[in-house]
Amino acid sequence: MAFLEGKIPPVLYRKNNLIFLVVFTAIFALLFINLYEPFNSPNWYNISQAQYFLYSSLLILTGMLVVVISRIIMYFYTKKHTIYYWYFALWILSEIVSMSVLYTIISYYLDKGMDFVDVFKNSVINTSLILLLPYTIHTLIVLWKEKADQLKNMEQVIDAKGEKRGDILTFEDEKGEMKLSIKKESLYYIESSDNYVSIWYLDKQKVVKYLLRNTLKNMEQKFAGTNLIRCHRTYIVNFDQVKVAKKTKNGVYLDLGLEQIPEIPVSKSYGERVTRWFLSSLN
Repeated sequence: MAFLEGKIPPVLYRKNNLIFLVVFTAIFALLFINLYEPFNSPNWYNISQAQYFLYSSLLILTGMLVVVISRIIMYFYTKKHTIYYWYFALWILSEIVSMSVLYTIISYYLDKGMDFVDVFKNSVINTSLILLLPYTIHTLIVLWKEKADQLKNMEQVIDAKGEKRGDILTFEDEKGEMKLSIKKESLYYIESSDNYVSIWYLDKQKVVKYLLRNTLKNMEQKFAGTNLIRCHRTYIVNFDQVKVAKKTKNGVYLDLGLEQIPEIPVSKSYGERVTRWFLSSLN
């Protein structure tokens, strides 16, 4: 159940990937129904092979209008909302049902002697096969490409001497598009602000803020295992920049050594993590 409550990767509803999905599904469906002729479909009606190709192609393209409309709605919906796995599954199910209803109405109109319920059942089976196969293939391709791009971005930069520097940090928005790239030594901290994060870094001797649409949780996962550590529900701090950690009657605070930057609080829930980092840095 925890999986179903998770968010689907934003890359799946990126504009170019939605277009890729529609085109790929249409081509797959046309090839599938005309080359493999599932469920002995050419014998459903007394028509020639050429007529079957024409009618099946028109049916597929007509049905793809459902996918086109659905994915346009998804694109604009995700600009302000998050899609979870369970919601995404219902979305796909609604596409299958909508397309099945469309095919059933068309089939029943062409031959009113057919049983409406049986036609609908066959439509659901055929539509599920025609949509789910390319959807699955498309998802695997997109996620594989995204993973490859992330690994490429995470590769350590190698200088002319062949020494690993690994000091470049990249920041993507919730759709996975890179928006900011800075040296690690320039970053001070990341601050949560509703559905955005504020990235505070040094630019031309001034501490500036870059507002990025993403969540602090995503930032925490992205930089796991580095010195960018979450110390509060609102803050991730570059611990390479911490000059002083002090305990007061109000709790523990981190001083980053600049007057422009306020002291960053450490909440109790993240206190052990911060302490563990300081202890490990002494070794």
